[in-house]
Order: sequence, then structure tokens, then C-alpha cells
Amino acid sequence: MAGLAKVFGSGAMTNSIMEIENNDLLFVIGSNTTEAHPIIGLWMKKAVRKGAKLIVADPRKINLVKFSHLWLRQKPGTDVALLNGIAHVILKEGLEDKDFIHKWTEGFEEWKRSVEEYSPERVEGITGVPKDDIIKAARLYGTAEKAGIYYTMGITQHSHGTDNVFSIANLALLTGNLGKESAGVNPLRGQNNVQGSTDMGCISDSYPGYQKVMIPSVREKFEEEWGASLSDRPGLSTVEMTEAALEGRLKALYVMGENPVLSDPHMAHTVESLKSLELLVVQDIFLTETTELAHVVLPAASFAEKNGTFTNTERRVQRVRKAVNPPGDAREDLWIISAISERIGYTMGYDHPEEIFREIGRIWPALAGMDYRRLEPNGLQWPCPTKDHPGTPYLFRGGFPRGNGIFTSVEYKPSGETPDKEYPFLLTTGRILFRYHTGTMSARSKALQSVAPEAHVEINNEDAVKLGIKEGQKVKVKSRRGTISLKAKVTERSPKGVLFIPIHFNHASANTLTNDLLDPHSKTPEFKVCAVRIEV
Repeated sequence: MAGLAKVFGSGAMTNSIMEIENNDLLFVIGSNTTEAHPIIGLWMKKAVRKGAKLIVADPRKINLVKFSHLWLRQKPGTDVALLNGIAHVILKEGLEDKDFIHKWTEGFEEWKRSVEEYSPERVEGITGVPKDDIIKAARLYGTAEKAGIYYTMGITQHSHGTDNVFSIANLALLTGNLGKESAGVNPLRGQNNVQGSTDMGCISDSYPGYQKVMIPSVREKFEEEWGASLSDRPGLSTVEMTEAALEGRLKALYVMGENPVLSDPHMAHTVESLKSLELLVVQDIFLTETTELAHVVLPAASFAEKNGTFTNTERRVQRVRKAVNPPGDAREDLWIISAISERIGYTMGYDHPEEIFREIGRIWPALAGMDYRRLEPNGLQWPCPTKDHPGTPYLFRGGFPRGNGIFTSVEYKPSGETPDKEYPFLLTTGRILFRYHTGTMSARSKALQSVAPEAHVEINNEDAVKLGIKEGQKVKVKSRRGTISLKAKVTERSPKGVLFIPIHFNHASANTLTNDLLDPHSKTPEFKVCAVRIEV
């Protein structure tokens, strides 16, 4: 969607965290916010206390459901149908923002035709959400003056995740909920500085600032700045690297601050791939399941042991200040990268991270107005193009970068795997409050370990009775890719036919089971849906 895609593709919130409390309507979909983003969850609860309406769309009865005015319990993987159905009702009842559509969008009529078949009755059959609730959701969202959509990996980690995001963007365009305060489309980033990492080019087809490597003028700009010849070929995504290594096309891999053995889908496949490499280098602050396979481990400095900037989910660039020296042989990332670069023939010549920050401002206009002094004390939100610019709390005020926002027609497609006789359950995965990602840091906390010591599989009460499974009983969960053993947690939180396993535990890794089928556009794996069976 041109300008919109640059934002939603990067995962950046169009609006700010503090604006949440002034939403009239919050639509949270594919986000267990109070566990995965607990601080933002507090802002959402504050908004509800101030009178905001809350719609939660999630297959599981997450904590946020207790504060909601409407819970849409869709079947995992059916988000496109649900969102198209809500849009269908908004159009049918004339709740769309006609002035906004006329002034700021393109492709409306063609897109409108694409949602004509998504009646509430048809969508109920696909999603399992009662048609009356679909209509109610459309009326709540369509009549709100300031409606914000909030989502996370429950939307993106599908083989059709890009279609899910387009459907969300369509809904915001339809109702004019972009370019104004306390509204927007707001993907919540899952890890500290993951926004800053993608901003700085840690994605396979872009230089810093989402500037595409295949555009000659962009490449020439970076070649001039860096004094080096650069490739015009996009790189590989994480899962594509796994396949390339197995096929012998990728010989070496340099992993920084990542634990792909636990974080990537189809764990056995990932381990086999990493073992096939001629050289695996891992740079991290702790030893992990991935460092066990490495030929070289480079001990890195933690956040408190280095200088620089972090960028958070609302595009806020903030200073990071060194508080203590790195222990032992650990070094700052910049020191390590510069030393390797020097040894292979290219001298970077940076003496301090601030030099890099100034360089970023020269080559990415969105940061041109920032410097370390201006980041004191609370940071600035990009875009901030000039030295007198205050930063941008919300995007698209007065229009879109390309001129207009484009409606994108998307059709519902089933997930890559659906339950069958051999694998009758649908598995979805996610986070819990007292663990974090693959546990590289949180698993070392005795306090967190005492609260969440081991993995579990959520199973619905009725399914448990049918299979003779008791609370706390050890069971096996099997997919077409592997098997894990863990304790059962019998609950109404997960619906019938759906199992849930948290992603954090190495002794029962959910990603032993998950599907490595990729979204063809984003190259994101389908972590959130696969077919499994459960055995006593």
C-alpha cells in the first residue's frame, strides 16, 4: 500500500502509547496485550475506565476479555474473513467516512466489491463468530470518532499475515481513522528495540530507513556514504536461510542476539540446517541453545554496558547510556562488528555511536532533525526531518506520503494446515506474562522461574474429558514435524478443538511442532496455526 506499507510493514505504530487513554474505541485483535505488552495493557484499561469501548478478537479468553464490551472468538487463521465481514456491515449500514474516502484514498470501488460476499451469515460460518456480534462490532467501530486498532503476532505470524494487515488497514481507511490523534493502526512490537533494528536495515531487502536495495538511486546514495560497492539483490529471510543452508547455497551464518533454535519454526529442521553450515558465529550476552551449535561465540555487551539509541514501538528514539563496563571479554556490538570489518578489509572508522547516529540522519530524512542533545530527556518520534521539528506523535496528518491511501482487496484463504482425522486439534502459540521470548534472560531469573517453572499445553475442559486427561497430567503433543511432552492445563481459556502452548521453554519447545510455511510477501512463518494431536 505504498506509503502505508512502509509503516505497517515496518511494524511501527501510527499513533502514540499515551494517546491510547483517549480512544473512544479500542479494537484489539491477535494481541494478548496484558501479557505480551503489559504496560500498554495498563493504558488500555485506563481508556476503558475513562469510557472507551473495547472490542477483543482472540480465540482464547485472554485477560483483556474481562474489560471488553465485545469478545469476538474467531477460529485461528480466519482474521481476513472477520475483518472483511465487519467492513461489509459498515458499508451496508452507511457508517463509512465518505469524505475521507473521497479525499484521501484510491481503489475504493473495486475493494468495496471484494467484500460484498462477506455477509455476517457467511463470516459466521467461516470464523465461528455469531453474526450478531459481527454486526455489533461493525457498529461500535464504525460509529466511534477516535478508533484505534492494536495487533501483534497473532495477526502477522500466518501464511496470509500480509493479507491480515491489509484487511486492518482497509478498515481504518474505510472509517477515516488515520491521520488523527487517538486512532490509527498500531502494531505493537514484541521485543525491545526491534523497531530500531528494522529502522536500521535489519531486514532482507532494505537499507536503513526502509530504502530498498534494488532501487539504483538508493544504492548509489549508500555507496557514496560508505565508500563501497553494494549489491542490488535482496537477501534471504530467516527461514529462507534455513533452506539455503540445507541445500548448500548458504555456507556461513552470523547470528546476533537471536536464538533461532528455539525461536524459529520446525525446530528439528532448524537444528539440521545450522549443523550443516561450514561456519556458525553467534554473538550474544548469554550462552543459548544456538551457541551450543556455534563454531565461534562472541560475547556481547548488554544494554547497560553500551551507548547508543533504542527505538520503541511508537517510533520514539531514546538514548541508551553505559552504566557499567562489560564483564570479562565481552565487548560492545559496535566494537565487535568494526573489528571483524577491519579484518576483512573495510575500515569503518567509528569512534563513538553518535557518529553513526549523525550518519543515519544524513541518509534517512525521517531522523535528519535528531541528535543526541535533542533526544534528552524523553526522546523524539520519527519522522523528525529538521532541527526545529518537534517529532511526530501520530502519522498521516494532512495526507499520506504517496498522496493517497490505497484500499487492497484480499480474500480469505485457509491456513496451511487445518485439523484432520490424524491431527484433529489446531495448535496456536504465544507468550505468558512471567517469561520472555526464548528465555535467554528471563529463564535465569529465580523469581520468574518460581512463578512459571515449566511448559504446559492448554486444553479445553470438554476435550480433556473426552480424552481422559486430568489437570497437571503429562501428555504428548505431536505434529507432522515433531513431538514434545509437557503437562496439561485444563481450562475454558482455549476453545474446543484448539490447544495453546507458550513459546518460552527449551524442554518442551512449541516450535518443535510449528509450521515453517511462509507468507509469500513478508516471508513470516505460520507460527500461529498448525495441526496436532494429543496423546496420553
